[in-house]
Amino acid sequence: METAVEKRNEASAQAKEERPVQHRIYSPAVDLYRKDDTFYVYADIPGASENSVDVSVEKNILTIKAAVEEKGFEGMKLVYSEYGIGDYERSFRLSEDIDVENIQAKVRNGVLELVVPVSQPATKKIQVKSE
Repeated sequence: METAVEKRNEASAQAKEERPVQHRIYSPAVDLYRKDDTFYVYADIPGASENSVDVSVEKNILTIKAAVEEKGFEGMKLVYSEYGIGDYERSFRLSEDIDVENIQAKVRNGVLELVVPVSQPATKKIQVKSE
């Protein structure tokens, strides 16, 4: 005997099968810490491997992109779904004092860690003249 929940789930799954598949792009959740002259950025990118992650800086905009491959479930019928599969993308404006050349990135357990050093501003002594 089918319950109302099973009927609703089956109708939802059938409707999803009839719609064209759209590849979603998610904005990953991010935590930002600072210790001394370094920022630490942690972004959640579950399902992304280190080979699918792209971190770039252009015109002081830091962009994180990660691709996730949809796992195939051949021969299986989707009954219920809450977990969305998609790629990740998020951008941040960096301040002028970021040492872009020394940003480091690594992925571990679905979390991207960026180490973003702050460059030491050059101090310039201005000579004062009298008239």
